[in-house]
Amino acid sequence: MCRSIKTLRPPYQDEVTDDDVHAAALQYVRKIAGMRAPSAANREAFDRAVDDVARATQQLLDQVVVRGAARPSA
Repeated sequence: MCRSIKTLRPPYQDEVTDDDVHAAALQYVRKIAGMRAPSAANREAFDRAVDDVARATQQLLDQVVVRGAARPSA
């Protein structure tokens, strides 16, 4: 578990910004890749992975149901 990644869903976090999602994705990719910053040879793969993880994270947050949380009205 990456301890520096914070929980991004209610009730832990009411408002989640794109920056919050990107920061969590970056921390995850850094941990998995075992590097803080990629070399020039790995930059494209690293950046793509961060974007993919951020996109998946946002999809999860958009779809997860939190018990007891108010649901958006239609």
